[in-house]
Amino acid sequence: PPLVKPIGPRRARVGLLAGCVQQALGPEIALTTVRVLAANGVEVVTPPQQGCCGALALHTGEADRAYDRATALIRAFPPDLDAVVTNAAGCGSAMKEYGHAFAGRAQEDALAAFSSRVRDVSEFLHALGQVPMPPLDEPLVVAYHDACHLSHAQGIRRAPRALLASIPNVRIVDIPDGDICCGSAGLYNVEHPDIADTLGARKARAVATTGADVLTAGNIGCLVQIARHLNAAGTPIPVMHTMVLLDRAIRNAPATGNGQPATG
Repeated sequence: PPLVKPIGPRRARVGLLAGCVQQALGPEIALTTVRVLAANGVEVVTPPQQGCCGALALHTGEADRAYDRATALIRAFPPDLDAVVTNAAGCGSAMKEYGHAFAGRAQEDALAAFSSRVRDVSEFLHALGQVPMPPLDEPLVVAYHDACHLSHAQGIRRAPRALLASIPNVRIVDIPDGDICCGSAGLYNVEHPDIADTLGARKARAVATTGADVLTAGNIGCLVQIARHLNAAGTPIPVMHTMVLLDRAIRNAPATGNGQPATG
């Protein structure tokens, strides 16, 4: 919805990037993100005319197309926002780099100003301070995957782990060689599928060694890639966005159901 009011007193007002690929492969991610933010006293504006952020065009070197996307995007968001949040690490990484990527262009200053307000949803919620979480009915072991665009490009590692760890009855486990890419990497899995598959299979084996009940991550490309390779390896661990698990905890819904995005 274009506007969702907070539950209780308003603590912040943000704009949400709806995303492109994610709306098709994981439409529940945006809905759960809005619910989690509202439960934490955040008013959420989702401009219906926002369009694409231009990240995939940047990945393929189409700078002019990316610039057109970016300038259209910043016009869609109202100025009275505390932040512009995104739940897709690839999008957030690109949006935070607008000022650098489009230096010397006509809208450089406006793009840089917009970039300064962009926050990953985990980064924003952790800084805001999450409301107390109800305990899960059963203990849950969660493997958290560091998406490259979140951990390496944006330097965000602690925030999502802290949000997950705030759920009573949740234990976070690290994935061996967690800094190695899962093979999704924007469009890399399309342009270099053989190498991407090798990386994906390696990541799935590493996840399987953790004994986790659920895997979470903050990027749709990683979620699809890892889910596909876990299924191919015969270890179909539920895979879901960090916000999906937080939402299930808030609503006291089963935390191990099928939260996987489409993989076909």
